[in-house]
Amino acid sequence: MKLNITYIYNFLKPQALVVSLLLLPVIALAQNDTTKNLNEVKVSTSAIPVLQTIVPAQQITNSDFTRYNAFNVADAIRNFAGVSIKDYGGIGGLKTVSIRGLGANHTAILFDGIQINDAENGQVDLGKLNLNNVQEISLYNGQPPYLLQPARSFAAASVLSIKTIKPLLNAVKPYQITAGVRAGSFGLFNPYLQWQQRLSKTWGFVLNGYTQYANGKYPYKIHNGNATTQQTRLSSAISAQQIDGAIYWAKNDSNKFNLRVNYYNSDRGLPGPVVLYTPPPSGQRLWNEDLFIQSTYQHSWRSGFNLLLNAKFSKNNLRYVDPQFPNTAGFLDQRFTQREYYQSAALSYHILPNWEVSYAADLAITNMTSDRPNFKYPTRTTLLNVVATNLVLSKVTLQVSLLNTNIRETVRTGTTVPNTNVYSPTIMATLRPFNDQSFKVRGYYKYIFRVPTFNELYYGYVTNTNLKPEFTNQYDLGLSYNKALTGWLDYIGFTADAYYNNVTNKIVYTPNTYNGSVQNFGKVDIKGLDVSVKTQANISRKYKALISVNYSYQNAQDVTDPTSSTYLNQLPYIPKNTVAINAGINRGPIGVYYNQLISSSRYFTNNNLPDSYLALYAIGDISAVYKGLINRLPVMLSVEVNNVFNKDYVVIQSYPMPGRSFRISFQITI
Repeated sequence: MKLNITYIYNFLKPQALVVSLLLLPVIALAQNDTTKNLNEVKVSTSAIPVLQTIVPAQQITNSDFTRYNAFNVADAIRNFAGVSIKDYGGIGGLKTVSIRGLGANHTAILFDGIQINDAENGQVDLGKLNLNNVQEISLYNGQPPYLLQPARSFAAASVLSIKTIKPLLNAVKPYQITAGVRAGSFGLFNPYLQWQQRLSKTWGFVLNGYTQYANGKYPYKIHNGNATTQQTRLSSAISAQQIDGAIYWAKNDSNKFNLRVNYYNSDRGLPGPVVLYTPPPSGQRLWNEDLFIQSTYQHSWRSGFNLLLNAKFSKNNLRYVDPQFPNTAGFLDQRFTQREYYQSAALSYHILPNWEVSYAADLAITNMTSDRPNFKYPTRTTLLNVVATNLVLSKVTLQVSLLNTNIRETVRTGTTVPNTNVYSPTIMATLRPFNDQSFKVRGYYKYIFRVPTFNELYYGYVTNTNLKPEFTNQYDLGLSYNKALTGWLDYIGFTADAYYNNVTNKIVYTPNTYNGSVQNFGKVDIKGLDVSVKTQANISRKYKALISVNYSYQNAQDVTDPTSSTYLNQLPYIPKNTVAINAGINRGPIGVYYNQLISSSRYFTNNNLPDSYLALYAIGDISAVYKGLINRLPVMLSVEVNNVFNKDYVVIQSYPMPGRSFRISFQITI
């Protein structure tokens, strides 16, 4: 039977998705379990902290967050190869991620397998995602290598997957409480608490909460010829709170369910750009209030079938105030609300032990309201269907998927964009040319696109509904060598990937803190190289040294019109060369780490003229960490110095970054 998107849109009400969300626990518990637990097998070897998959992938776990001086998700992934973080400065400044020059809108952020979607601007602020409840963060170029996943996981150029801490307790100690506090420069105060509880053999929960405050006042310098003036960044205070609770049910590894509720609110000052001879705007503020409820049920049968159900409801309130806006009222006070109802079902089947097939379907209804005059009140209905297969032979692994994206958009008044119906293929493969399991060659091709966001289409006094979807052809060819060793080196991990991204109808956003201009740039060619090396050495019986080096080369050029002044120019804010180095020494419970990030020069406009030149920067951070016991209770104490050499630099033009700053953290687990 042919599935009609118009029929779904007209007759499937959003309330039905909420009902399905509430009924999902009942469905889950009604499943008959026909699986058996497998006996545990223990294997001892040196761990290789390198994610080995069919696609280029990088990973960081919670044990490494202090090594990288990471305060939020943006800090945790800034060392990844191919990653560019756009940072507007300060603790509360907007932080978004661009992978391989494609922009933040091409990166899907998954939270326990379900996407954090923002149809309003398409960019998730990674600074809002704290690390207190995070177990690991993985970055996949192309898409995650798993077949049993929502269709949305196939629908982006890159996927950043965040997995949270699960309760792993027993009857002897059925609870675990972790309390901590961070404090530091610019008035930072950040206490947090986590409570894990085992309720029975099958039920448990994890509850997290934190509050964060900072006045955001940090010094910066303005250079004007030979004259240098020191100023203080004002109007950048932040007050934020978050509560996250999840309940887990698991009969065994083959039959499990979880339900999560997450609430976040913040009040942030927006200091605005620094411009010579112009006082920075004062009093601009941004309020966020975000709520989402999501649930997941997974079941596996002995017959080879695997089922994955996901549901989510999210509501995001945003308020922006500018008391000095140059309109007839003399101020601006705008409110926006975004809601999304989401349902996903995925089914996989092992035809043979080495051959798996899958099908997934996602339905999302997203709408946006505002108190702005003449607002169009857009509603977007997205239906995704994907089929995939994975075949493992003796030396070759092949994975193929085909995604169909069907999007319908409506507005209350005016015109909207045409309906979208696109098929997107992906082909991925790895080859093991030798008998040695350590060395592999890999490659993939992916055709994917993104539609313009609500802000790009409808925000502004003159709305722009002429924007076209941005299409991307991705090509990647790489190799990896990962081997556990038994000598003075514990392991060595090496990966290198050359890639080529061909983009048509490139949507370019010229950034500002809250608003900006947007256009279809035309055609863009991005040629790049990602190289990563990681190893750990036993210096002596008591000392271990760790080092990782990531290098990225990105040549992102406008190839639209050979007669244009911007032809073959580098795209704004994309450095050609980036190097990230992390090194440390451990002695028992004590570790000392140094992190160095080097970014080459960039331009903040398409013209690449001297007036739009941004100099290279090299920022070093250092930390000392103690992880041990006090009265038999696990504790962690860390002291961090960020920008240890007090360098003046900007990531975004006119938004100076903080100089040297300090942070101290203490955590105890009961």
